[in-house]
Amino acid sequence: MKWDLGTDRADIASRAIRPSGMMRAMAESSTEDPRVAFVYQEALRGLVGQQAAVESLHNRAATLVFAASFAGSLLGSRALGDGVGAWDWTAIVLLLLIGALTVVLLWPYYDLAFRFDPEDLLTRYVDADDAGSMTDMQRALALRIKQDFARNGRIVKRLRETFQVALVLLLGEIMAWMFSIAT
Repeated sequence: MKWDLGTDRADIASRAIRPSGMMRAMAESSTEDPRVAFVYQEALRGLVGQQAAVESLHNRAATLVFAASFAGSLLGSRALGDGVGAWDWTAIVLLLLIGALTVVLLWPYYDLAFRFDPEDLLTRYVDADDAGSMTDMQRALALRIKQDFARNGRIVKRLRETFQVALVLLLGEIMAWMFSIAT
């Protein structure tokens, strides 16, 4: 097979001469506003912190399941030794409620947004003929991060409140098992 490199080289050379959006952005880097870069970094830091909070809630939910099951098995075996009474049923119901709330905590929420679509970024900020400067890109992305942070915040708040309710139910379960053992 024989390659015709003559026309390909000319085509490549003509494309290399045309400035792309990325090359224009690099040329404009000397006029970038460091304040916008700072705002973008802070917005991104907030979103990363929010993602860490969600991961932390997932980890704590797993610990909550362990604590509830451990309390149920340790205290429940002792309490159920003399039959099933009202406190036993209360503790069992609380254990089931904790399990249900843990499912809510661990449910995969696909509405959470912690990253950008690379194809969208390339299309808007690199490959576009009217691609703006790095400052323009950081400004637009900082505003988008703010929107994502607010949208995620509603879900994160609901998860935190669910976890708090589950913790109160755990205390209630332990107390119910203790009352059952005492009576």
